[in-house]
Amino acid sequence: MSNQEVLLYEIDDLFFHYSLGKQRVQALDGLSLKIPKSSLITISGPSGSGKSTLLNILGLIEPVQKGKVLFQNENIGLINEKRKNEIRKFQIGFIFQHFHLIPVLTAEENVSYFLSQHFLSKKEIQEKTEESLEAVGLWSHRKKRPSQLSGGQMQRVAIARAIAKSPSVIIGDEPTASLDQKTGHEIMELLAGLKCSVILTTHDTMVQSFAAQNYHIQDGSVVPIKQGRG
Repeated sequence: MSNQEVLLYEIDDLFFHYSLGKQRVQALDGLSLKIPKSSLITISGPSGSGKSTLLNILGLIEPVQKGKVLFQNENIGLINEKRKNEIRKFQIGFIFQHFHLIPVLTAEENVSYFLSQHFLSKKEIQEKTEESLEAVGLWSHRKKRPSQLSGGQMQRVAIARAIAKSPSVIIGDEPTASLDQKTGHEIMELLAGLKCSVILTTHDTMVQSFAAQNYHIQDGSVVPIKQGRG
């Protein structure tokens, strides 16, 4: 790796704990990891291993308690909330297992609603909405509400919403877990074809087969496991 190449994330000696009453739960315990740009990686681990906590820190949802996390060379542990909000809003896309679409809005409106917060003109919002729904193969279904779509189609709308803002990275927490294997495979082909980086938690070997690298978290630390597609 060139010294000039900027990593997407560089995580060094990261610790994180929760307090449950008087009990202290150590979620991350000295975790270190380097994630290159334009890669698809997966993170697995047993329940309570810290993988969701790690995603929340990478998505600037949880704070950096101890250790260092650089996002494109910017130390996210040292920036203020205004800057964190800017990064979340413009550079990070999120997709989830349960889609989180707004039920009263159409597919088109679910995408354009979030773009309306990005200081874009109506024309730009329309163009980006159309481009992203075309990219996931759903422009012809743009007037349907979530209740009129299949699970796979709803996840495609969620992906369209995430990619519409042209993020540097998409972060997904088991985005294929509620889908059948065939639909999940189609979603992974879509995610693998994106130009941005993709970071997913998963236990599914099918999902892992699409990754350039798979990592496993155990007791708050991370180890690489069998390489994916490369």
